[in-house]
Amino acid sequence: MQKSLLYRILMIVGIVLVSIFLAFPLQKRISLGLDLQGGMYLILRVDTSKLAEKAKLDAVERALEIIRNRIDQFGVKEPLVQIQGEDRIVVQLPGLTDRGRALDLIGRTALLEFKMVSNDTKLISDALAGNVAAGFELKEAEDEKLLLNQTAELTGEYLETADVRFDQSSFGQPVVSMKLKGDGIKKFADLTKNNVGSRLAIVLDGRVYSAPRINESIPNGEAVITGRFTPDEAKDLAIVLRSGALPAPLIVEEERTVGPLLGQDSIRKGIAACIVGVFLVFLFMFYYYGVTGLIANTALLLNILLILGGMGLFHGTLTLPGIAGIILTIGMAVDANVLINERMRDELKTGKAIRSAVANGYDKAFSAIFDSNVTTLIAAFFLFQFGTGPIRGFAVTLSIGLLASLFTSIVVTRVIFDYLLSKNKLKSLNFKSFIKKDTNIDFISKRWFCYALSGFIFIVGMTAMVVKGRQAYGIEFSGGQLQEYIFEKNIAIESLRSSLKNIGLGESVIQQVRENPRQVIIRGSNESAERVQAEFKKSLPDNKFEILRIEKIGPSVGRELKKKAIFAIVYSLLGILVYVAIRFKHMDFAIGGVFALLHDVILTGGFLVFMGHQLDLLIVTALLTIAGYSINDTIVIYDRVRELMRTKYKLSLKDVINIALNQTLARTILTSLATLLVVISMFFLGGEILNSFSLALLFGFIIGCYSTIFIASPIVIACRSLVRPGR
Repeated sequence: MQKSLLYRILMIVGIVLVSIFLAFPLQKRISLGLDLQGGMYLILRVDTSKLAEKAKLDAVERALEIIRNRIDQFGVKEPLVQIQGEDRIVVQLPGLTDRGRALDLIGRTALLEFKMVSNDTKLISDALAGNVAAGFELKEAEDEKLLLNQTAELTGEYLETADVRFDQSSFGQPVVSMKLKGDGIKKFADLTKNNVGSRLAIVLDGRVYSAPRINESIPNGEAVITGRFTPDEAKDLAIVLRSGALPAPLIVEEERTVGPLLGQDSIRKGIAACIVGVFLVFLFMFYYYGVTGLIANTALLLNILLILGGMGLFHGTLTLPGIAGIILTIGMAVDANVLINERMRDELKTGKAIRSAVANGYDKAFSAIFDSNVTTLIAAFFLFQFGTGPIRGFAVTLSIGLLASLFTSIVVTRVIFDYLLSKNKLKSLNFKSFIKKDTNIDFISKRWFCYALSGFIFIVGMTAMVVKGRQAYGIEFSGGQLQEYIFEKNIAIESLRSSLKNIGLGESVIQQVRENPRQVIIRGSNESAERVQAEFKKSLPDNKFEILRIEKIGPSVGRELKKKAIFAIVYSLLGILVYVAIRFKHMDFAIGGVFALLHDVILTGGFLVFMGHQLDLLIVTALLTIAGYSINDTIVIYDRVRELMRTKYKLSLKDVINIALNQTLARTILTSLATLLVVISMFFLGGEILNSFSLALLFGFIIGCYSTIFIASPIVIACRSLVRPGR
């Protein structure tokens, strides 16, 4: 065996072992995203508009520390709390199940005040009549109205600690015991000494929790907050008091809550889609290419291992779009193997020996493989730059997968071929033929019909978007709220709609999931999820339910996400345009490729809206994936055109492109078919969340195959004829 071959084998073995070490055990190296294990994702804005200029300087940092302290005491495993931009804080709480409790704990300002209760009967009578005297405020207590001094006698800045204890005098009810510190002890002692017989209200965030009568001086700085608390409520109140008051109110600008049930379902369906997709691709490759297909399948298995190893190296987070990225990478990795195998077939047709056919096949396929992967990486880069949360997970997974695909398809399979050839174990390459004979179709002559067809699809899609208006966009872009619940028993959707009208949900879109009549989705309402759940409990007392997900996007965040999505698409197009122009040394090739890419993205978006789906961030991910895949196909044809122009320079560009399209036709159809096998498995098995995503890919890849042949190449000719008439 040649030394170079031995070194390459040892290198591959080493990489495999490192990947296994980095990837396993999976649960320690790779964490699950919130969409797979359940939990909450929040973007909070610190509202500093009413603070003094000096207080604004470190308000966000102080809020961050207080929120972090509260969450740490809440007991969430591996939370993430970090500042984003100038006044926003991102909070991730994996595995959290009690959404309402978490929001209350995080968002409570926790401004503690001790205020004297007025005993003046005239002032009280006037206040009850609606005439509150200056310097006072009328507050609602549990079963009475109290007139309080507006100015607090003491605030929570002197609080040292707060704990839960159980008051035996009130049958073991939980209460919150507080202890003051420093000057607060003396101030509290003087306050109680000078007001024996009066009542002192304990006010938290403007709400009177208790107003006990002062029976004697309290010199030790201890006080108790009583109320009708559950143990959890008392515990949370103690936590926020210990953590301190927030410097400014928090506004929830974005919320994504995923229930554990949906997370488990996503894992199950994602794994099922992976297994079926991989099996279909393996079966297809083995059936069509025989032994060579087995070699490609070995590379695909290693490709999956390298993806897991890469994620383990960076301690990545696996999300549902990330699983989609793995599935998609498998399908796209087939492209390189098909391209190499088809090049080998071309070499064998010319009478070359197997060894020469293999060597030439790899050499001639390399430039197309490299260029197509780089252009897809450009799309993934901008997706990562402008994406958020799970979308970034998809971009990372796709990027690692593309790099792994380059390595396995070019290096690993070549080493396997060289090893088999060196041992004389590969006598022949028996490929099946998708197209039995060489075709001679004049594709360019059909361009006008195809322009008309694309124009018709474009008009239908744009009309659907105009008619639907804001409803064409998901809540990420338009703002609003999405709530999804699953009930214990089947529900009648009309009766549910009528009951929800009682709390003002008449204008919202309330739909039942077709595949599961126990599942309900409410879109477009800003109504509190707690009120919706309370209505469920009231109108359906015998039908228990679970939260599957709640997503809430503020209008300002929606506008920002829309802007980022547009930037991601525009910059991807510009990046691909520049790269293709440089690589092919002609701007007309770049314009043709980008025009076809834009064609595929716009038509796919319009098609989805026409089919009743909304455009959201996950769909933007799909559109950019389609863009990468579309230019991938186009570059393979451009590469063949570039090659033919060196030998057939006497022919017109139209004839050269027609020859290139015919020579690559089998490869174009085969790779699209192999990738569609994976996407179809995702569409049928990936679950409701990935349904729109996989439908976009399904239509996009089909339209991409069509545009590669009938749109991109004719545009090149049109551009060339404008610059150089007669060519």
